[in-house]
Amino acid sequence: MTATGSLLFLPKSVWTALTTKRLRTAHIGVGGMGAEDLKAIASHSKVDVVALCDVDANALNAARQLYPKAALFKDYRRMLETLKDSIDAVVVSTPDHTHAPASLMAMQMEKPVYCQKPLTHHVTEARAMQKLAAEKNLVTQMGIQVHSFYDYKLATLLIQSGIIGKVKTVRAWSPKNWGYDGPEPEGADTVPEHLDWNLWLGTAPEHPYKKGVYHPGNWRKLLDFGCGTLGDMGVHIFDTPYNALALDVPLTIKTECREPNGFGFPEQNKVTYKFPGTKYTTEFLKWVWYDGKGAPKAHSDLKLPNNDKLPLQGAMFIGEKGRLLLPHFMELPRLIVDGSYQDLDLAPFKDLGAPVRNYEEEGKKHYHQFVDACLGKATCSAPFSYGAKLTETILLGVIAGRFPNMTLHWDSERARFKEDKANAFLDAEYRSF
Repeated sequence: MTATGSLLFLPKSVWTALTTKRLRTAHIGVGGMGAEDLKAIASHSKVDVVALCDVDANALNAARQLYPKAALFKDYRRMLETLKDSIDAVVVSTPDHTHAPASLMAMQMEKPVYCQKPLTHHVTEARAMQKLAAEKNLVTQMGIQVHSFYDYKLATLLIQSGIIGKVKTVRAWSPKNWGYDGPEPEGADTVPEHLDWNLWLGTAPEHPYKKGVYHPGNWRKLLDFGCGTLGDMGVHIFDTPYNALALDVPLTIKTECREPNGFGFPEQNKVTYKFPGTKYTTEFLKWVWYDGKGAPKAHSDLKLPNNDKLPLQGAMFIGEKGRLLLPHFMELPRLIVDGSYQDLDLAPFKDLGAPVRNYEEEGKKHYHQFVDACLGKATCSAPFSYGAKLTETILLGVIAGRFPNMTLHWDSERARFKEDKANAFLDAEYRSF
């Protein structure tokens, strides 16, 4: 097939971007992390921000001050329907429960999508997004910015070079607490004039508005909207080991936590996964995640030379020939052999350049990679084909938290648990709104 012939199979939005050599972007969610996503995407010299959407007028007005020419919307459905021929790519930066509904609608319109992590709120949504992206040959990127940072790329190459031999265990941790062990709040508060509560809820179950409980920010703690600490920090910290070890989805999952309360995620969790082996691991890989106050629990795998303290967040690879510590973030990995630190030989990895300790510089790379891919000048390193599997793995651990101390068995081919009662949490009915 000729180069010209192959271009005919590109989605219309990518074809337009290639021919105009600019990318017209629409942004769904422009407050909080959405504001950071907007800033980073727009910092690319070939981007024109043409549409902004948010259910919170305060966030929308703040974004409008920076991009006064952009069209404004509070309902992403109306934005996509109105401007479908005037936008080339869509950025989704909403709370987790709206990631899939907004992204799938844009993808059905053949728009490339940059979607924040975790990719979806439910396992079925992750599989649907992966399938649609492949069917329509779309440029996609999940928002795990550190995936493109120097230290994480270096750690991936070190592990794959065999520096610690085959890896048998990974232990990862974050002491953050995106959980809530208290009761569901009672009553309702007056919805602020600047917030469209119905649109904020979107496809999620109906809840009365309560000030400070859901928006802004605290939705991560709650079952119907977020994915807990595992879904927030776990995606970032799992990413490099998951990528470096070329993992698929796990065979078994067990979460140790409090009993479910039907409203919030547990404030402390220990999640143990068993993965099938790869060429970088032993026959099976054990993966243990700790979160909440005091995480991680003490373990010989985590003991550092000189009685050093562990970094606040990070991951430890335990291999047949040593260990590799990967702090989170912007610190070099550290090699440990026979209880002592060893110097890293970085000469084989000189193509990575020098370590970067400037977040502003590093932080844009992942976003700009997406823009360049839409313009036909790059390939995304965290497309939905990758992000969906990583997200599925994370979400299986979240579901296991509904069944404390029970080992769940996952059949990837059938996309079902052996334990049938767990299958009820793979999906959820969408509310009409």
